[in-house]
Amino acid sequence: MKLSLSILLYSLFFFACNTNHENKSETVKRIPINDSSRYTNEANRLNPYAPVDVSPMDMSYYPADYPKLKMTNSITELPKARVIYSRPHLQGRKLFVDVLKYKEPWRLGANEATELDLYSDATIQGKKIKAGRYILYCIPDADNWTIVLNSNIDSWGLHSDETKDIARFAVPSRQTNNSIEYFTIVFEKAGNNAELVMAWDNLETRLPISF
Repeated sequence: MKLSLSILLYSLFFFACNTNHENKSETVKRIPINDSSRYTNEANRLNPYAPVDVSPMDMSYYPADYPKLKMTNSITELPKARVIYSRPHLQGRKLFVDVLKYKEPWRLGANEATELDLYSDATIQGKKIKAGRYILYCIPDADNWTIVLNSNIDSWGLHSDETKDIARFAVPSRQTNNSIEYFTIVFEKAGNNAELVMAWDNLETRLPISF
């Protein structure tokens, strides 16, 4: 009797452990390998103060790397401009199939509206733009993008209220040999002026700015 009871208890224990192992295996299999949320969810669990964003915020200055140059005393002039934006990435998606659409406004980034800070007056395509903070968004098309400066600062996403548009600029877009995973905005020096470069996937658009 004791032997039979021992065999029964051992069988029940083995069955329970085996079932639990199978359930854990099934749970793991349900998570797609390319699902980045499994990393952010774990990071959020470890950081209760603020959620981890898959589209990191970034900042570009003109002159480029201005804060580093300032701290090494390599520059004495004040900065001319700065752009603050969040950087979405493709994650295997096609840019103008899964992410953007032609002729539809786009915030030029993710999360908060992209912001252009001009520290001094500027001229863009012959238009005088006063120093200040502006929302930056675009309306992409197949061969050109319309870049828009808007006054609706400190906003989330894009609420394209045309009554708050300050200026619009049509600039050509071109294909490159690059394959940019993360959307990128940087300033590049162009002679005595600057260009605001916007690039994603294999596309690039440049907005000339003079100060």
